[in-house]
Amino acid sequence: MRAAVFRQGDLVAATIPDPEPQAGQVLVKTLACGICGSDLHAFHHADKMVETAQRSGSSFSMDLTRDIVFGHEFCAEVLDHGPGTEKKLKAGTRVCSMPLAITMNGDKANVQPVGYSNTMPGGFAEQMVLNELMLLEVPNGLPTEQAALTEPMAVGWHAVQKANMTTEDIPLVIGCGPVGLAVIAGLKIKGIHPIIAADFSPARRKLAEQMGADIVLDPKVDAPYARWTKEATPEGYDPTNIMTLLGMGPKLRPGVIFECVGVPGVIQQIFEGAPRQARVVVVGVCMEQDKFEPFFGINKELNVQFVLGYTPEEFALTLTHLAEGKIDGSPLVTGKVGVEGVKEAFSELGNPEKHAKILVEPWR
Repeated sequence: MRAAVFRQGDLVAATIPDPEPQAGQVLVKTLACGICGSDLHAFHHADKMVETAQRSGSSFSMDLTRDIVFGHEFCAEVLDHGPGTEKKLKAGTRVCSMPLAITMNGDKANVQPVGYSNTMPGGFAEQMVLNELMLLEVPNGLPTEQAALTEPMAVGWHAVQKANMTTEDIPLVIGCGPVGLAVIAGLKIKGIHPIIAADFSPARRKLAEQMGADIVLDPKVDAPYARWTKEATPEGYDPTNIMTLLGMGPKLRPGVIFECVGVPGVIQQIFEGAPRQARVVVVGVCMEQDKFEPFFGINKELNVQFVLGYTPEEFALTLTHLAEGKIDGSPLVTGKVGVEGVKEAFSELGNPEKHAKILVEPWR
């Protein structure tokens, strides 16, 4: 089969052996697979990614001397069933799945991330093997390119769920790339308003509006934290009043700040700008060393929550959100390529004015 292969530090279009489903697995055809920011990081910093994961206690590992096929944001079509499957979903059924491959060695389970494995090819290949128990049928005639957004949208939904928000909270989303846009979509579903979003990119600010942000700011022009304070201030609030200082009288609405950039220095910027007692949810994945001054968090009594991924229930619910029209991800898909175009697509995604999400269609 044809695939975009990460080989010796480069991305090449190549022919590799077809995968064979093992017990409990299903052979699928990849219909569409999004390119994730994690894929870009793995391409440029694979050795650092593996080393950091191992130091943090993760079982994640890749042998960088062997081929790897990226791709974990996919929609696929059932082709065939391996031994020991129930065959509930017939050949031709479109499916999504969490990007995990589970194989059994006796009573011990071996879990590998599809798309970051030497043995389980991801969605940048024409075919994959997935576990039957994890397959979700694409409902309501949802278009394939929308179904392929289930995984990245689930990341945002998980972050919103972890924030434990109420309708009194006012969220501020810092960064409107795919992660920030997924958070905005989740906030809209939760009915949390006003949703304030900030990004330097005009194209990303437009997408933030389309995904449901109520107030979209260019940080070069409007200070995001000043605008948050304006929206959070009730009538009669006076921060210098003795009653306010004693915790009585009108109060600012609670603040929840979502860090969706994932580059060094942003957490410190948030600590400096955040209002007192804000909750900071770190969704962006920074793979480099970072530093911040704890005293800002101490002085303001900030609550910081780091998040990653999603639960099976959140993944399934996100697919339902897409199918029911609660999330319209169509503005996010800005390009499609075959396996020969993957390397160029990785380069083009560096320009936020040109692309948000490029889908790989390996059958092209």
